[in-house]
Amino acid sequence: MKYVITLLLLITSTTFLAQNYNTKNGFAAEGYDVVSYFNQKAEKGTKEFTTEFDGVKFKFSSKENLAKFKENPKKYIPQYGGFCAYAIGLKGEKVAINPKTFEIRDGKLYLFYNSWGTNTFELWQKEGAEKLQKQADKNWMTIKDQK
Repeated sequence: MKYVITLLLLITSTTFLAQNYNTKNGFAAEGYDVVSYFNQKAEKGTKEFTTEFDGVKFKFSSKENLAKFKENPKKYIPQYGGFCAYAIGLKGEKVAINPKTFEIRDGKLYLFYNSWGTNTFELWQKEGAEKLQKQADKNWMTIKDQK
């Protein structure tokens, strides 16, 4: 019985944590290598180099990037669970991203929606990234656990 309760708690907490992440395609950042962004590249990860952190799967483009992530995962995790930073800041909404549209700001990774003629990274910059970032930080604390 004790084993069953522990197992249920583990499954529940893992599922709960995963809700805080945009895991389209089953991986954070839609399977893109979160370490590569810090070299100003958006590179797809491969199945060969994967790991799990905080109940979420991550892919990497190389063994070296996988090793860097494992050394300090929190450094590389996208802000706002990998949802569109602009949408989180503007309206407090979890919106999908285009993994090729990103910014490294103050050593942190921000991802953005970019489709159908709307590039929210451009709007983020135009409308004031610092202001939107501060609002996104507040909004994220309220909405992060929502589905």
